Amino acid sequence: MSYLAVKHLHVTCALLSGMLFLLRGIWMLQDSSLLQRKWVKIVPHVIDTALLGSALVMVFWSGQYPFVQNWLTAKVLVLIAYIVLGTIALKRGKTKQVRIAAFLAALAVFAYILKVALTRQP
Repeated sequence: MSYLAVKHLHVTCALLSGMLFLLRGIWMLQDSSLLQRKWVKIVPHVIDTALLGSALVMVFWSGQYPFVQNWLTAKVLVLIAYIVLGTIALKRGKTKQVRIAAFLAALAVFAYILKVALTRQP
């Protein structure tokens, strides 16, 4: 598999992950029972595993490493923030207001991750 194919897989998974997070967030806002469907609990983990796997392959193949390359460091650190905010938004937020705030913050962080990925500038 070529680097370009792995990069396309990574970009595809990133977009799918973001779109599915947005959809799940909308369902959270609507108090939809769709959030309880089995596929909704499984598919994001499959996509995010492929996303992380493709990221690791690209890191090793390209020789560009987080904590060496500033833009990759920024992506890794804000990815952690995105995961925490997403968890609060969809699962752990105690009130709807907390979940909404975390959801909006997670969307902003996701946009920042995309900006860094496209510009390679933190």
